[in-house]
Amino acid sequence: MEREAGVARLFERHYASMLRLAVLLGADDPENVVAEAFYQIYRKWRRLRDTEAAEAYLRSTVCNLTRMRIRHLQVARRHEEKPAQEELVASAESTALLHDDQRVLIGALQQLPARQREALVLRHWLGLKESEIAAAMGISCGSVKTHTARGIAALTQAMEARR
Repeated sequence: MEREAGVARLFERHYASMLRLAVLLGADDPENVVAEAFYQIYRKWRRLRDTEAAEAYLRSTVCNLTRMRIRHLQVARRHEEKPAQEELVASAESTALLHDDQRVLIGALQQLPARQREALVLRHWLGLKESEIAAAMGISCGSVKTHTARGIAALTQAMEARR
C-alpha cells in the first residue's frame, strides 16, 4: 500500500515535468517513455534506499529511456528498405503558438548532439545543478560543463546566424 501511495504522489507532482523533459530530449513517444519510467519506479520502489531520491531516479530513467528509444529508432531507420524522406510539417496551431525566435531556438536545440541537448534541457529547463545533471546523465561534472558550454555556443551561433 505504501508503494502505491508513494508512486501516486510522485505521479501527481512530477508527471507534467517528466513529460516536458521527454519531449525536449527528443522522444518520439514521450507519453510512453514517461509511463515506462513510472512503471520501472513502481517495480523497484521497495529497493529504493531513500524514497526522497525517487524524483532523481525518475528523471534519470526518463533520460535513459529517451536515449534508448532514439538509438533504437536510428537503428531501425538505417535498416528500412525505403528511408522516410518526408519532412515533418508543423500544425497550424503549433505554428501560430510558437514565436519565430522560439521555433529557431527549438530547431537549433534539436540539431544539437544528444548529450549537449540533454545537458542544456536539464540545466536550463529543469534548473538542475551540475551534480544532479551528472547523476541523471551518468557522467562527470566536468563533462556536464563541457556539454553545456558547447551546446550554448552552438545555440548562440545558430541564433546569431539568423540575425
